[in-house]
Amino acid sequence: MKEPGPDHPITVAPNPHRIRVVLGGIIVAETTHALTLREAGHPAVHYVPRQDIAADLFDRSSRQSHCPYKGDATYFTVSAGGLVRRDAAWSYETPFPAVAAIGGHVAFFPDKVDAIEELS
Repeated sequence: MKEPGPDHPITVAPNPHRIRVVLGGIIVAETTHALTLREAGHPAVHYVPRQDIAADLFDRSSRQSHCPYKGDATYFTVSAGGLVRRDAAWSYETPFPAVAAIGGHVAFFPDKVDAIEELS
């Protein structure tokens, strides 16, 4: 486990906007309780609480990965509006302490969904 620091900063903060994720014209996630994670030189990632996703459209896949800063990730195939996007979303079930807030949240790959909207 690596700790975030000056050479690899990570911040997690509440997002004050409504976050909506759309696939196949269907809203698969929508919340006013998202967390936004900013990590080093990577684009910001919005994490949506699990209670704010359309869970019946998500199937856990066999893919897993490990981040030395965040922990072990599990992935989900999302199906909506006649589209099936394998490994379109991921979650850290038991994230490392430095990013513990993202536990119980799901994030999405922007290129695997129609839109990740940040609304006023």
